Amino acid sequence: MMPFDAYRCYISLKSHFTKESYDYHKVGVLTRVKKETFYKRKDRFWFEKFSRQKNDKEVVDFFVSNFVSTTDPSRMYIGELVKNGEERYIDWKRRTQSLSYMFKEESESLFKEHKMDEVFDCSKGHPIILKRFLGGNISLETLVIYDRILGYGKDFDKKLKDPVWETVSKRVRKYTPFLNIDVFHYKKILKEVVIRGT
Repeated sequence: MMPFDAYRCYISLKSHFTKESYDYHKVGVLTRVKKETFYKRKDRFWFEKFSRQKNDKEVVDFFVSNFVSTTDPSRMYIGELVKNGEERYIDWKRRTQSLSYMFKEESESLFKEHKMDEVFDCSKGHPIILKRFLGGNISLETLVIYDRILGYGKDFDKKLKDPVWETVSKRVRKYTPFLNIDVFHYKKILKEVVIRGT
């Protein structure tokens, strides 16, 4: 990948994770980004360095892993990503490569203590599933998988009108297309965990 292409990828993915109306999977890489703008940037050497270190897929994965790791991706700049992003990228690769195992472990921990209807009950405010995520006990990937299986997100969107859930909801929605999830496989894992927990 050329430095300018890495820059376009960065701008496109940042737009995806920060703008409600932009969808990277529908629009693709932004084409209206100008080369002249890129060459005027003082931080372009980061993109030059970065594009030499990673192939095309790794560049996309690197940006995705960093944008999903924060509640405010609009504050993620390339200098900070190059300096501190590799650790987040490695952690993200570890999680996504062991997704089934992680989902099972987190689900077992959750359903050992709570029943299914309790976990997703938001009648009294933040549900257990959201509290566990905010407490760092459940990963964003597991939230995405639960939403793919159970579709709880739309229900929460109607019932929870607060900035905390709105931020998490956006992260789940924007991240979902980047995870290749076999819903049938994860349904089977969840069913086994819930049956064992009862």
